Amino acid sequence: MDWKAKYFTLEEFVCSCRRPKCDSAQIHPQFVGMLDLAREYAGIPFIINSGARCRAHNTIVGGSETSSHLTGYAADIKCSNGQERLAIVRGLIKAGIYRIGIARGFVHADIDPDKMQSMWVY
Repeated sequence: MDWKAKYFTLEEFVCSCRRPKCDSAQIHPQFVGMLDLAREYAGIPFIINSGARCRAHNTIVGGSETSSHLTGYAADIKCSNGQERLAIVRGLIKAGIYRIGIARGFVHADIDPDKMQSMWVY
């Protein structure tokens, strides 16, 4: 993987199950590049709660069977208040990320090429 990110490390996107034989997808470099740009536009740190996931971990956290986390196209970004949430969403949209899920404590972002662009609330 050609890893070039200003604001992120690869470790931030690794499946958090901590199993020795975790078979999670690698996060896509294009997606990280777009997140890097979104972070620049937002002007606030992006703390990644969840990046790539293996199937076992995805099931444990209640993820969809077709979750984009399973293919390395998604990440959940921590947010603590409405101002952070707005800054994150604005940055994502400006960077060209148009699959966005809004939750109380995080914003889901993904660029899964097999899914329609949309925004939803958890």
